[in-house]
Amino acid sequence: MQVVWFVAGLSALVAGASALVRGASKLALSLGISPLVVGLTIVAFGTSAPEMAVSTGAVLAGQTDIAVGNVVGSNIFNVLFILGASALITPLVVHVQLIRQEVPIMIGASVLLLVLGLDGRIAWWEGGLLLGLLIVYTAFLIVQSRRASAADAAAFDAELQPASAGAWDARWPVQVALMGVGLALLVLGSDWLVGAAVAFAQAFGVSDVVIGLTIVAAGTSMPEVATSIAAALKGERDIAVGNAVGSNTFNILGCVGLSGLASAGAGITIAPSVLSFDIWVMLAVALACLPVFLTGREIARWEGAVFLGYYAAYTAYLILAAQSHAALPAFSAVMLGFVVPLTVIALVTSVLRSPSAPPAR
Repeated sequence: MQVVWFVAGLSALVAGASALVRGASKLALSLGISPLVVGLTIVAFGTSAPEMAVSTGAVLAGQTDIAVGNVVGSNIFNVLFILGASALITPLVVHVQLIRQEVPIMIGASVLLLVLGLDGRIAWWEGGLLLGLLIVYTAFLIVQSRRASAADAAAFDAELQPASAGAWDARWPVQVALMGVGLALLVLGSDWLVGAAVAFAQAFGVSDVVIGLTIVAAGTSMPEVATSIAAALKGERDIAVGNAVGSNTFNILGCVGLSGLASAGAGITIAPSVLSFDIWVMLAVALACLPVFLTGREIARWEGAVFLGYYAAYTAYLILAAQSHAALPAFSAVMLGFVVPLTVIALVTSVLRSPSAPPAR
């Protein structure tokens, strides 16, 4: 039954995010807001809506380990699994703006989360600070969109269209209703998913944080998986990359920020294991984007395979650590003494040997 509740919760989250994005974007377009602004704000928020709903719901249910683990795990999943899988489909083009702006912002948000969490908790006012930074970041994107190139604007114009006259979602009451249904499904889905995740943790004898870092993180990232892989299949390779990177920034600033405010002054505790290991993995993954993106301004297939391999290794480590398995010391020694150094050497060599980057777009 818990598997049924988990699947039902995940389905409700995905459907809720889709309904919320559809209703809000159609309403915004009907009000005359440009597709570019809608894409940078409403659609970007929508892909992170499941993480936001689950993390906030977990805090309200007293399961703060799931709340933080979900965000950290989702960010690791977004880069290693989603970009890795997308790059295997086709080498991913990296827009120069991602290298100069979005990746540094993602790294800065990751560092800020680490610094705020060094004392083992995110206070309510720190959550407010993160949420305030998200508002500033969104406003910055809107202002910056006024200087966007005609090609960038055209891409959003083609992707986002106002509802045609006579369409079932053309009237604003329907659009508002879609938003209401979407929010209701997000709340309901998060409640089912968190409840099932706690039951999984108890059944398998592992902590809530491990479930949050793995099953819940992968589940709530399904909108990002669908968006990025669909974009890669359609040849919209820069959208696939931008979606994953932007979602990580929204997850930290929005999900942790809103969860911190929802804690009613108590703050969010961060599990010692997350603080000593997983959050550092999240930061390392964010930092790894720079040398990977700089190698010819694309993520090659071999780099995508490396990303997927590291996600498999990270998941294997979590499972071995949760079981205190005898193979854990040997596994850690191989990863730290052999695999990681070889990867660093390969990346440095690729950066040094990469041809001059193509002109900025």
